[in-house]
Amino acid sequence: MFEVVAFRWKTGFGNLTIRALGLIVAFSGLLLFGSQAGAAPNWTLDPTASVITYQSVKKNTIVETNKIRNITGSLSSAGDAKVTFDLNSVDTGVDLRNVRMRFLFFETFKYPTAELTAKVDPAAFADLATKRRVKATLPFRLNMHGVDKDLEASVVVTMISDTMVSVASEAPVAVHVEDFGLLPNIDKLQQAANVTNIVPTASVSFDFVFTADGSKPAATQVAAASSADVGPVATDAAKANFSDEECLNRFAVLSRTGAIYFRPASARLDAKSRPLLTEVEGVVGKCPSLKVEVSGYTDSDGSPEANKLLSERRAQAVADALVAAGIPRNQVSSAGYGEERPVAANDTPKNKALNRRIEFSATKL
Repeated sequence: MFEVVAFRWKTGFGNLTIRALGLIVAFSGLLLFGSQAGAAPNWTLDPTASVITYQSVKKNTIVETNKIRNITGSLSSAGDAKVTFDLNSVDTGVDLRNVRMRFLFFETFKYPTAELTAKVDPAAFADLATKRRVKATLPFRLNMHGVDKDLEASVVVTMISDTMVSVASEAPVAVHVEDFGLLPNIDKLQQAANVTNIVPTASVSFDFVFTADGSKPAATQVAAASSADVGPVATDAAKANFSDEECLNRFAVLSRTGAIYFRPASARLDAKSRPLLTEVEGVVGKCPSLKVEVSGYTDSDGSPEANKLLSERRAQAVADALVAAGIPRNQVSSAGYGEERPVAANDTPKNKALNRRIEFSATKL
């Protein structure tokens, strides 16, 4: 079986795994197919006919099924396969849950894509043209969240036509989150969604369709192509503006990332904050009807007066960074609340870190 990292939340991680599996399978099927015709062609994944789903479990019994919609892939005539997954296209059916998966679990502001690579041996599929359907176990490498993992998948490769090949999972694949360093992000999901017992393993299934370069995809031959929830979707990057609800969803979730950093006892922004600040700048710019307040908080170490001053300076530093990036000054304000409004007891280093935070809220201009 194919084993990949499962993310803490129900499905996030599974999608990546599925893509990886599908990619490898498709690659092998495509390569095999081309070898029969003589000159082996290059193959391209058809995102409109390909499907990747993942199931996750929360509260021990509640199962949710989701997808990652935007995928690209290719298989060269030499057997080099590569598939890229756009993690910003996570589709749970609910915008707020999509944003949680992106920013809290996958941390797409730092790791927007995952990539699968494989070297396919045509000999393993030498009889595909006659059998039309071949099962195989294929090794591949998955890069996600900055981590490379060597895996293998059990797949079924089916020749749909002389120019189309389907690569599908033979059975759901169990994906384990901790393999990719994503286990801590499950806590963030549970806190944000106010749920418990998210199982850190996802079950992934897929059906990828590859077409020979130069051929026309016969969508009518692929049942998946007729489904409205199959194929690419518009991500935030393609939207000119967000609705008020989308804006509020994004500000609420970005506030929970904990990815804005300062030097100890200082209001100087650390360079590690840049990825999230860039994401915040993009969201604020697409919410022109809202005014954003940047709020700073501290833990309880030190005097209340000093903490309030520090929180004010840190919030101002973030607001200044947004204005420097081109956000109108009248659209951004800042406030510091010191050790007020803690989100956890100030009794452990972990809880104190949760209380040292920057939050974003919005009101109508």
